[in-house]
Amino acid sequence: MSQTPNAYSDNCPTRIVLDRIADKWAVLVLGLLGDGPVRFNQLRRQIEGISQKMLSQTLKSLERDGLVSRRAIATVPVTVEYSITPLGATLSATVDSLRIWAETHIGQVLASQQQYDAGAGRAA
Repeated sequence: MSQTPNAYSDNCPTRIVLDRIADKWAVLVLGLLGDGPVRFNQLRRQIEGISQKMLSQTLKSLERDGLVSRRAIATVPVTVEYSITPLGATLSATVDSLRIWAETHIGQVLASQQQYDAGAGRAA
């Protein structure tokens, strides 16, 4: 009989998933794929600042975890399209909420950082 997962335990395999979904690139990719299939280059254009290598690694990791599926379309050159899997869809809205929270509260976070840094500078 297997043990109930406990993410607070250092050897719990759920930490692998938490690492994946805590990654900013994974959150952004899943958010975009939640709206429907997207081609690789379109993802690269929409996610500013991500390198081709990092996007490729992120997509491979998400595919390995069963969250994203890859489809090669026979064109010249070959076109690759990614879509969210049913498992990924169960996660997409949750992680997109993180993006929305960040966009909504970034002003407060930056103000807090500024206030903290100003206080830390005086204490030194």
